[in-house]
Amino acid sequence: MNRLLLRRVPKLLLSEPDRFVTCMKRTQHHTDREATRRLAAGWSGQFSCVRCSGRRLHTEPPTKWSLLPVLVLGLLAGCSKNTPPHAPPPQVYTVSVKARSIALRREFVGRVSAYQSANVVARVSGVLLSRLYREGSEVHRGQLLFRIDPAYYKAQLDNDLALLAEDRAALKNAIVTAARNHKLLQIGAASQQTVDNDDAAVRVSAAKVKSDEALVESARLNLGYTRVVAPIDGIAGQQQVTTGAIVGSSINDSGASGTLLTTIEQINQVYVNFTIGAADLITLRQAQAHGKVALAREHEAKITIELPNGVAYARQGTLDFSGVLVNATTGAVNMRAIVPNPAHVLLPGMYVTLRVDLGQQSGVFLIPQQALLRDPSGAYLLVVDPDGKVVRKGVTVRNSYDNDWIVTKGLGDGDRVIVSGLQHVHEGQRVIARPWHLPTHAGSNVAGVQQ
Repeated sequence: MNRLLLRRVPKLLLSEPDRFVTCMKRTQHHTDREATRRLAAGWSGQFSCVRCSGRRLHTEPPTKWSLLPVLVLGLLAGCSKNTPPHAPPPQVYTVSVKARSIALRREFVGRVSAYQSANVVARVSGVLLSRLYREGSEVHRGQLLFRIDPAYYKAQLDNDLALLAEDRAALKNAIVTAARNHKLLQIGAASQQTVDNDDAAVRVSAAKVKSDEALVESARLNLGYTRVVAPIDGIAGQQQVTTGAIVGSSINDSGASGTLLTTIEQINQVYVNFTIGAADLITLRQAQAHGKVALAREHEAKITIELPNGVAYARQGTLDFSGVLVNATTGAVNMRAIVPNPAHVLLPGMYVTLRVDLGQQSGVFLIPQQALLRDPSGAYLLVVDPDGKVVRKGVTVRNSYDNDWIVTKGLGDGDRVIVSGLQHVHEGQRVIARPWHLPTHAGSNVAGVQQ
């Protein structure tokens, strides 16, 4: 029907609802402009429909079912002349991916410890007379750090030296006596028993001299321990006992009971201790057995460090130790890295983030992080097929690599993965694919091969 019908029919129905001319055959099969004009003008009575071969039309009271075909046809006819053109397919930006080999990188949290750490303890008792170093400064092995009152140990050494001199004199006398009686035995002036006793006395005197010499050496050591020196090179820490305090609890206060005076940490290079889950370690070794992963040797695995403030540490380290025991409580294996630290940036006790290159991983795809989608069924990507339609592909994602996700399953070489424009498309929709380029302010690592 034309626009005249759309304007007049509602008015006709409102003014004279009991008079309405219908032609069911006409409304179902064809449009009679004359009948339409008469109907819109409000004609009543009988008239002929040209398209209905002269059949008589008649008036009848309108019902909702008799009006429905006329109204629907009018709306459809009015809309058919104003149908908007079809919208063009949306544009999306894609990357064409290709399998590649990358560094097998894992991220851990580790704790820094000193390369060498030594507790400086008082090995003898006495009054602490002085501290001879500046706290927090670098000291060298053998450097004098503390002095303990040496008076008692000097007197003990003098006493032991006197005993040694006495026993040496007795030994010398016993030797002379034994030699004389040996001569008398030859002429029968001394008995064999006397000679034997003299020989025994010589041996006893010699043993006493050896014992005295050991006492003298011990006394010298104790006197030397009153001068507390640095056992290693490193940074000397805070003094734990003030000058004038009595250190130790006995004459010979060594070992675990010694009084701690300070601690020296050697940090020109440091250890970073971390753990790896036993399950992850087994997975890596199984992957190596299947040729998917090539693990590096222990001292060849490179390590980069991120400081607690998020800044990358300038120097790389190497994997130094890998344990062979699994912790029964945590289910993890202890590992350790060694890192150069000439500027003393890394301090013992500091927690850092480690990125460990354990080897090479082959046959994986790098996908920009914004391209990966997730729903309750898992991770997936939208890919443009050769016909230009959007296809969903479920993928397996393993960790991240710089600004990309590592995809190990679900993709093939040459797949065009949608990176930008995801919000405007859905599966099965035809799209126009354009190459996606990494923004200039982003990192230099571009996932896949861009076309």
